[in-house]
Amino acid sequence: MNKNNKLVPAHPILSQLKPLALALGAVAALMGTAQAQEPVKVGMLLPYTGTYAALGEAITNGMNLAIEQKGGQLGGRPVQIVTVDSEANAGKAVQNMQKLISGAKVDVVIGPVHSGVGMAAVKVARQSGVPLIITNAGFNAATGPLCAPNIFRTSFTSWQTAYPMGKVAAERGYKNVVTVAWRYGFGTESVEGFKQGFEEAGGKVSKEIYVAFPDVEFQSQLTEIAAARPDAVFVFFAGGGAAKFVQDYAAAGLQGRIPLLGSGFLTEGTLLAQGAAAEGVLTTLHYADSLDTPQNNSFRSEYRQKFGKEADIYAVQGYDAGLLLAQSLEQVGGNTRDRDAWLAAMAQAKIDSPRGEWSFSKAQNPVQNIYLREVRDGTNVVVSTAAEALADPATGCKMP
Repeated sequence: MNKNNKLVPAHPILSQLKPLALALGAVAALMGTAQAQEPVKVGMLLPYTGTYAALGEAITNGMNLAIEQKGGQLGGRPVQIVTVDSEANAGKAVQNMQKLISGAKVDVVIGPVHSGVGMAAVKVARQSGVPLIITNAGFNAATGPLCAPNIFRTSFTSWQTAYPMGKVAAERGYKNVVTVAWRYGFGTESVEGFKQGFEEAGGKVSKEIYVAFPDVEFQSQLTEIAAARPDAVFVFFAGGGAAKFVQDYAAAGLQGRIPLLGSGFLTEGTLLAQGAAAEGVLTTLHYADSLDTPQNNSFRSEYRQKFGKEADIYAVQGYDAGLLLAQSLEQVGGNTRDRDAWLAAMAQAKIDSPRGEWSFSKAQNPVQNIYLREVRDGTNVVVSTAAEALADPATGCKMP
């Protein structure tokens, strides 16, 4: 109406806006319905052949178990798993990431295991914006200087698994420690983490011994250790190298004379091969099979029933990635197109994990307990919590 209370015809453009808005709303609704019927595409960049195949299998099994517990859906949508064998080959990592992102057009990438593959995967993820959930590779840079809003980790950093052992060593009265590790990224980072914790607590690393990767001949290093007579030895080895070092350490007569310490990978998945030589070895890790909690007991029982084998830390890391996907996509109603909202939901997640409840730091690395474990009768037994709710310092991370 005008000031004389007479009806004024609507402007022709205004008269067209209402049906246009209705039409746009209908299109949006149709798009939402269409997406709800589409599967969430989850890309798996993991090793399924070669040395690390068992780790890739465990991570995949763990994630599948978490999704199955959610009724086989994520945010009300079906799930399509797209797998690419990383072969733990850093040289193929960019190509393999492109297969998933540009080829299969996945909504999210899970993996990798190997830190060399991880470095390349992080760079591609940063360029593409596709969420990357790192389920093992522990190189510090991913949630350090290469951190980004779309990069998350459900595993650990090399610093997190080694730093607490430095405090433990000092608390046990060790003043002088020799370190031994493979000379490559994770090995040197592990030594640096231990050294920081130990020296902050008043200890001194008197000698750092490095072994070319992946050599497993340790006689000269063991001779050095025996001659140095330190209070304890801290090492980083994993897999076959860890099994061999622990066996050789005992055979050299050092077991029981000089305490052997390490990050948890020294005895994770290697105890059967190490046998009695591992007795008494102390390690720090963000999980132990023997954690007596309802979550861990239920998880281990269901995993054993479904896959016919025992769960390990790698299965837990995959399981937690599945829990992260389920929780975040439920919060955004399964909408993977609104990536900013989805990333925000992931960043705010709290995961009720078999390892204990954890959440993300600002760098999107887990803030988690690190447990002190001792090998007793062939089992990693939890002695205490070496560090509670430990956050990686994320040096160099500048999150936008």
